[in-house]
Amino acid sequence: MPFLPGDRLRNLDMLKREFINMFPDIVPELNSPRIDVYETETHVVASCEIPGLENKEDIDIHIEDHTLTLSGTIHKVHEVREEQLYRRERFSGRFERTVSLPAAVTAEETKASYKNGILEIRMPKAKLDRRKKVDIDFL
Repeated sequence: MPFLPGDRLRNLDMLKREFINMFPDIVPELNSPRIDVYETETHVVASCEIPGLENKEDIDIHIEDHTLTLSGTIHKVHEVREEQLYRRERFSGRFERTVSLPAAVTAEETKASYKNGILEIRMPKAKLDRRKKVDIDFL
């Protein structure tokens, strides 16, 4: 039985998925959201592509030191049997992504919003006052 072009692509997609499942640390960016990070005068902003989130419990945002970590789960919309599948490019499952931040931020005042598949995280820059007035105990 000759191979049809769709069969070759299906086999290649299955091979790619198996490779990613076996070696997730080698190709983490394939299972991770793409992130743009930029600075304004007062904030560090991360704009993340995460299509398919259904509710806020599906994602966790952690800020520690100069690091932002996103982790969560994207659920499949509906199941399709493998033999019916022609092409699979959309990701579903667990993801995690950690990026360095260009400045110290205040985690307590960070705000996040999700719209049209884009998660925007606005992190206020920490106010680092290097000068400190030292009080003198006058005896």
